[in-house]
Amino acid sequence: MATSLVWKSGISLFRRSLTVTSVRCAGGPPAKPIDHHKGKVPSDDVTMPSSIAHAVGIDRQELLAREAGDDDPFQMKVIKRAKGTFEEPTIITSPNRARMIGCICEEDALTINWMNLHKEEPKRCECGYWFKLVDVPGAASAH
Repeated sequence: MATSLVWKSGISLFRRSLTVTSVRCAGGPPAKPIDHHKGKVPSDDVTMPSSIAHAVGIDRQELLAREAGDDDPFQMKVIKRAKGTFEEPTIITSPNRARMIGCICEEDALTINWMNLHKEEPKRCECGYWFKLVDVPGAASAH
Protein backbone atom coordinates (compact mmCIF):
# COMPACT_ATOMS: atom_id res chain seq x y z
CA MET A 1 0.00 0.00 0.00
CA ALA A 2 2.82 2.43 0.91
CA THR A 3 4.68 1.61 -2.31
CA SER A 4 1.57 2.39 -4.36
CA LEU A 5 1.19 5.79 -2.66
CA VAL A 6 4.84 6.70 -3.26
CA TRP A 7 4.60 5.58 -6.89
CA LYS A 8 1.44 7.66 -7.51
CA SER A 9 2.89 10.80 -5.93
CA GLY A 10 6.12 10.32 -7.91
CA ILE A 11 4.17 10.05 -11.16
CA SER A 12 2.16 13.13 -10.19
CA LEU A 13 5.36 15.15 -9.62
CA PHE A 14 6.81 13.86 -12.90
CA ARG A 15 3.65 14.78 -14.81
CA ARG A 16 3.59 18.24 -13.23
CA SER A 17 7.26 18.87 -14.12
CA LEU A 18 6.64 17.83 -17.74
CA THR A 19 3.72 20.22 -18.00
CA VAL A 20 5.70 23.14 -16.58
CA THR A 21 8.70 22.38 -18.80
CA SER A 22 6.63 22.12 -21.95
CA VAL A 23 4.89 25.41 -21.23
CA ARG A 24 8.19 27.19 -20.58
CA CYS A 25 9.82 25.92 -23.78
CA ALA A 26 6.83 26.03 -26.13
CA GLY A 27 7.32 29.48 -27.61
CA GLY A 28 11.06 29.89 -27.22
CA PRO A 29 12.67 33.03 -25.86
CA PRO A 30 10.88 36.31 -26.64
CA ALA A 31 12.55 38.49 -29.27
CA LYS A 32 12.62 41.49 -26.92
CA PRO A 33 11.53 42.09 -23.32
CA ILE A 34 7.78 42.20 -22.83
CA ASP A 35 6.30 44.87 -20.56
CA HIS A 36 3.71 42.83 -18.66
CA HIS A 37 2.34 45.95 -16.97
CA LYS A 38 1.87 48.00 -20.14
CA GLY A 39 -1.31 50.06 -19.83
CA LYS A 40 -2.00 48.79 -16.31
CA VAL A 41 -0.05 51.40 -14.32
CA PRO A 42 -2.24 54.42 -13.57
CA SER A 43 -0.94 57.90 -14.29
CA ASP A 44 -2.22 61.44 -13.85
CA ASP A 45 -2.40 61.87 -17.64
CA VAL A 46 -4.87 59.04 -18.22
CA THR A 47 -8.43 59.18 -16.94
CA MET A 48 -9.67 55.99 -18.61
CA PRO A 49 -7.47 52.88 -19.09
CA SER A 50 -6.67 51.83 -22.65
CA SER A 51 -7.96 48.66 -24.31
CA ILE A 52 -4.63 46.98 -23.50
CA ALA A 53 -5.21 47.69 -19.81
CA HIS A 54 -8.59 45.96 -19.95
CA ALA A 55 -7.44 42.96 -21.98
CA VAL A 56 -6.29 39.73 -20.33
CA GLY A 57 -4.96 36.38 -21.50
CA ILE A 58 -4.70 35.64 -25.19
CA ASP A 59 -6.50 38.86 -26.16
CA ARG A 60 -3.78 40.85 -24.40
CA GLN A 61 -1.03 38.84 -26.11
CA GLU A 62 -2.62 39.56 -29.47
CA LEU A 63 -2.94 43.30 -28.80
CA LEU A 64 0.68 43.55 -27.61
CA ALA A 65 1.92 41.59 -30.65
CA ARG A 66 -0.04 43.79 -33.04
CA GLU A 67 1.31 46.91 -31.33
CA ALA A 68 4.85 45.52 -31.76
CA GLY A 69 4.20 45.16 -35.52
CA ASP A 70 3.26 41.48 -35.78
CA ASP A 71 0.00 41.48 -37.76
CA ASP A 72 -0.27 37.66 -37.64
CA PRO A 73 0.76 36.67 -34.08
CA PHE A 74 -0.79 33.17 -34.27
CA GLN A 75 0.33 32.36 -37.84
CA MET A 76 -3.22 31.90 -39.10
CA LYS A 77 -3.13 33.92 -42.34
CA VAL A 78 -3.65 32.11 -45.63
CA ILE A 79 -0.44 31.58 -47.57
CA LYS A 80 -0.71 31.54 -51.37
CA ARG A 81 0.86 28.50 -52.99
CA ALA A 82 4.06 29.16 -54.91
CA LYS A 83 5.24 27.19 -57.92
CA GLY A 84 4.92 24.06 -55.80
CA THR A 85 7.56 21.88 -57.45
CA PHE A 86 10.09 19.78 -55.55
CA GLU A 87 12.83 22.27 -56.51
CA GLU A 88 10.70 25.31 -55.59
CA PRO A 89 8.22 24.24 -52.86
CA THR A 90 5.81 26.60 -51.14
CA ILE A 91 7.75 27.87 -48.11
CA ILE A 92 5.96 27.78 -44.74
CA THR A 93 7.71 29.54 -41.84
CA SER A 94 7.38 28.47 -38.22
CA PRO A 95 9.38 28.76 -34.99
CA ASN A 96 8.43 25.15 -34.20
CA ARG A 97 9.88 21.87 -35.52
CA ALA A 98 6.54 20.74 -36.96
CA ARG A 99 3.36 22.41 -38.12
CA MET A 100 -0.02 21.27 -39.41
CA ILE A 101 -1.09 22.92 -42.65
CA GLY A 102 -4.13 22.63 -44.87
CA CYS A 103 -4.05 22.65 -48.67
CA ILE A 104 -7.11 23.65 -50.66
CA CYS A 105 -6.24 21.55 -53.66
CA GLU A 106 -8.79 23.05 -56.07
CA GLU A 107 -10.14 26.58 -56.07
CA ASP A 108 -13.76 25.48 -55.61
CA ALA A 109 -13.00 22.57 -53.22
CA LEU A 110 -15.21 22.21 -50.17
CA THR A 111 -12.65 20.20 -48.21
CA ILE A 112 -9.16 20.90 -46.92
CA ASN A 113 -6.35 18.36 -47.17
CA TRP A 114 -4.53 18.53 -43.80
CA MET A 115 -0.93 17.37 -43.40
CA ASN A 116 1.94 17.65 -40.92
CA LEU A 117 5.13 19.32 -42.07
CA HIS A 118 8.48 18.80 -40.34
CA LYS A 119 11.50 21.13 -40.55
CA GLU A 120 13.61 20.83 -43.68
CA GLU A 121 11.59 17.85 -45.03
CA PRO A 122 9.64 18.77 -48.17
CA LYS A 123 6.21 17.13 -48.32
CA ARG A 124 3.92 16.57 -51.29
CA CYS A 125 0.18 17.10 -51.08
CA GLU A 126 -2.23 14.70 -52.79
CA CYS A 127 -2.80 17.35 -55.47
CA GLY A 128 0.91 17.39 -56.38
CA TYR A 129 2.05 20.65 -54.75
CA TRP A 130 5.17 20.55 -52.55
CA PHE A 131 5.56 22.35 -49.21
CA LYS A 132 8.60 22.93 -47.01
CA LEU A 133 8.80 24.12 -43.38
CA VAL A 134 11.65 26.50 -42.52
CA ASP A 135 12.68 28.67 -39.53
CA VAL A 136 11.21 32.12 -39.12
CA PRO A 137 13.90 34.58 -40.28
CA GLY A 138 15.72 36.08 -37.29
CA ALA A 139 14.15 33.79 -34.67
CA ALA A 140 15.54 30.77 -32.84
CA SER A 141 13.53 27.58 -33.18
CA ALA A 142 11.70 26.12 -30.18
CA HIS A 143 12.92 22.76 -28.92
